[in-house]
Amino acid sequence: MNKSELIEAVAHEMNISPREASDVVSTILDSMCESLAGGNTIEIRGFGSFVIKDYGSYLGRNPKTGEKIKVPPKRLPFFKVGKDLREQVNTTKLKYGSA
Repeated sequence: MNKSELIEAVAHEMNISPREASDVVSTILDSMCESLAGGNTIEIRGFGSFVIKDYGSYLGRNPKTGEKIKVPPKRLPFFKVGKDLREQVNTTKLKYGSA
């Protein structure tokens, strides 16, 4: 599912216009981005949580030249799946046959 499909689903489920659904989805996603950028954790019970993980610097290598380079520290968002979602995914039959 991509953003436009999510907007369509929200519009259909809530019986609102796609424009209003777009505003709702954009507001939610923007709020989540701002919260994560501020270093906050987002927890949606049954779905999962989004946290910021700090990664320290390390010595890497340029794959083209083989030259050693120092990779700066970084902060990245990380999603941890919730129990309800994990169970739902594991009990749902595969759409395209077995893996």
